[in-house]
Amino acid sequence: MESQNSGDVETDNPQSEVNLFTSHRVKQVLPVAEEELRPTERQARSTRTWLDGSSTARAWNRTVLAYAAFFVGAAVVLSVLARTYLDAPTGPMVSFLVLWAGMAAPVAVAIARSRPRGLFRFRWTDILWGLALGFLLRVFQGWLEVAAGSPGGIPAYPTLDGNLGALWFLTGLLGPVLMLPLVEELLFRGVVLVTVYRTARRGLEAGILAVVASSATFVAMHTVNGISRWDEPVYLFLLGTTCGFLVLFTGRIWGAVLVHIVFNGMWVLLALTGTALA
Repeated sequence: MESQNSGDVETDNPQSEVNLFTSHRVKQVLPVAEEELRPTERQARSTRTWLDGSSTARAWNRTVLAYAAFFVGAAVVLSVLARTYLDAPTGPMVSFLVLWAGMAAPVAVAIARSRPRGLFRFRWTDILWGLALGFLLRVFQGWLEVAAGSPGGIPAYPTLDGNLGALWFLTGLLGPVLMLPLVEELLFRGVVLVTVYRTARRGLEAGILAVVASSATFVAMHTVNGISRWDEPVYLFLLGTTCGFLVLFTGRIWGAVLVHIVFNGMWVLLALTGTALA
């Protein structure tokens, strides 16, 4: 004889139903399902730049700053030793290469860890910023040089029997116009500025602190071999702060790189002109 309760066993009980897609345990296992319920929020997160707090810059932290301090410090010491104890032209060449490698190493470490979203984007306006600000900074540097007691005039390279020397292309043209501006901006206005800005939790005060920190270390590295006039650290700091605020304003690094290239390139062009006239 069939039990009267057999129908109750086969019939689903609405109170005992479990919705697997709203279960707390399933949400822990499949967090993507919850994200799909908020497409607007997910899209907003995916378009954040490093200035907005993108997680892509999270790996640029105090550890990266420690790498930068170690590599640059060691490179400065070795560079000074090379210039002091090695005869020309070997000494200047080794000094330049060691310093360049010491600045490039922390940049490589930082980029290998992550690439902050938006920092390496390029816009055509970066060219305009580079040309305009680089030119204005070089003109102001010339005015400062005269104000500091320099006679002014067109600079010129020292020559040997009318020639610039076999290493001039590396240490006089390729290095200061391309290699050093690129590596220095990636280090000081990239690694140092972005890391300090994120560590200070963003905002106006963090931006000012990041610009000052990156500019101060930039000047310190250039003055390690000594300075001859007061205008040198002044225009170097001005160059650093201009490039720093440009990175914060645009969120991109290439405008600062081009400012530095134009600034250095104008001096090389003037020096070549002075050498030819001499």
